[in-house]
Amino acid sequence: MKEEIDVANLAEGRFMHSLAQELWNFPRSLTGDGVRATFDVLMNYLPGLTIHEVPSGTAAFDWTVPDEWNIRDAYLVGPDGTRIIDFKNSNIHVVGYSDAIDVRLSLDELQPHLHSDPEHRSVIPYVTSYYNRVWGLCLPQDVRDQLQPGEYHAVIDSSLDPGSLTYGELVIPGDSTDEVFISTYICHPSLANNELSGPVVSVALARWLMSLPARKFTYRFVFVPETIGAITYLSRNLAHLKANVVAGYQLTCIGDEGDYSYMESRLGGLPIDRIARRAVLGTPQPAIYSYLDRGSDERHYCSPGVDLPLISLMRTKYGSYPQYHSSADDLTFVTPAGLQGGFNLVQSCISEFESSIYYRTTVFAEPQLGKRGLYHAMHGRTVSDVILLRTNVLAYADGHHSLQDMAELFERPFEDIQAVVAELLEHGLLEEVPPMKGY
Repeated sequence: MKEEIDVANLAEGRFMHSLAQELWNFPRSLTGDGVRATFDVLMNYLPGLTIHEVPSGTAAFDWTVPDEWNIRDAYLVGPDGTRIIDFKNSNIHVVGYSDAIDVRLSLDELQPHLHSDPEHRSVIPYVTSYYNRVWGLCLPQDVRDQLQPGEYHAVIDSSLDPGSLTYGELVIPGDSTDEVFISTYICHPSLANNELSGPVVSVALARWLMSLPARKFTYRFVFVPETIGAITYLSRNLAHLKANVVAGYQLTCIGDEGDYSYMESRLGGLPIDRIARRAVLGTPQPAIYSYLDRGSDERHYCSPGVDLPLISLMRTKYGSYPQYHSSADDLTFVTPAGLQGGFNLVQSCISEFESSIYYRTTVFAEPQLGKRGLYHAMHGRTVSDVILLRTNVLAYADGHHSLQDMAELFERPFEDIQAVVAELLEHGLLEEVPPMKGY
């Protein structure tokens, strides 16, 4: 069942879908001019977006920035002179990072270089080979089955040379130097949900945040090539991120009309975990995933030693919809309503995090409540409800649990928590603190 979203409230969804159309044809990859052309467009919408170039061969932890790949054209001509594959019709016809070739070969010689999906016969599969020197062409299985014996002419006009990896970064200042980190990837060609939904939702979120009269936190948006881009970014900024990031969101596959999905942080239990769980469970089609189900850049941001407090937010999770990594992941699968729903999910999580208040107890161990008139004068077999609530608030006033978290955990009205907090503040037993960084 698809969610009903009020068409009168689709302004952001229509904007995001239009932006995705504007970005659709660029031949993005880990590196290259397709990525730069994409940033040229994004800079029109995000004043202050800074573009960084990292030279090929640069070490990034256990990885190395690869050479820069660019592609201009590709095609396959059959024995009868018909152009069977044409890069100009779809830029996923070419295996990512393919070597340049101009060869004539028989059908048997061609077959090892062709890629199709027998389970989804009418679509072009998306295939890459970033770190192995090969060449390949992708086509629907139905078309492949019709190929006749004879001579084929295959051309891939590409280059792989020392160059650079390109990523973008936008910082929106807030009242605090504590940061909310928002990452999305920008390295796939014409795929709508698995590529463009993340960047266009990020653009809309940044524009919304910049429009606010005030922000509690500073917001850092990054647009990176998946995996190598995230690792490269971390290798250049890890100390700053660990010192300043109090919450992080990885945005991907967030523009279709299916599930509303949240993937937990690596160890779980963070303030943003609880906020996202509440937000997702309030949607018509909630889906909650363990970090064991990871597959995108959360692998790097949450890895041991990095340990950013980060979760992933999605609509239908990558790999779990039939259109994934194929030409069917297009701008009919991603819709204004789907994008609006994805935007609303992230906006809801950010809004609650912005408004959440965290407290910490000012004494070690449980304070002596009796001398402050907050405990029984005489103690029998049971503890009264209000005293138990006071001790529970003190037990969870750890900088990790907001008042909303406590209300949910204790199964008590929010107003009851507020009243107890006000009482404990009056007695100097609590102090307001920023949300704790990490675990």
